[in-house]
Formats: sequence, structure tokens, C-alpha cells
Amino acid sequence: MANIIQATSLRNNFSDTLDAIEGKRDQFLLIARKNKISAALVNLDLFEDLLALASPKYLKSIKQSREQIKKGKFLTNEQVFGEI
Repeated sequence: MANIIQATSLRNNFSDTLDAIEGKRDQFLLIARKNKISAALVNLDLFEDLLALASPKYLKSIKQSREQIKKGKFLTNEQVFGEI
């Protein structure tokens, strides 16, 4: 279940709230005004991932990569990085 915070509580605890979200890749808060959700506050990494998912070019590259994997057209970690 999503975390919901009232706008007044967010305003009063903004710095602490940012600290709680920072560094947690999948963290987000839904912000409510008068018990109605009106916005979201998300970790920057999650936001960047969401932007990428909205890109048709990015989605096409993911689809192509998955097709290559199914066909066995990929390199192993050892092939890319050598023996560590």
C-alpha cells in the first residue's frame, strides 16, 4: 500500500520527509489535501526511471534487447569484464 501524507504534515516536516525518500529508489509518497490525493513526491531515481519508460525510443530498445536475449545474442559478464 502506498504511503499517504497530508499536505499540512508534509509542509511541517518537509526536510525530514525528503530525508526519508532520498536514497530509497522505489520510495514515493502520495500527497493529500483534505483527504483527497492530489500529487506525488518521488525519489529522483524513480522519477528518472518513469521518464525513461515514457520514451518510445527507450521502450523499443528494451524490446529489441529482450528479443536478442531470447535468440541467445548476448555476452556473459566474463566476456565483457574478463575474470575478476
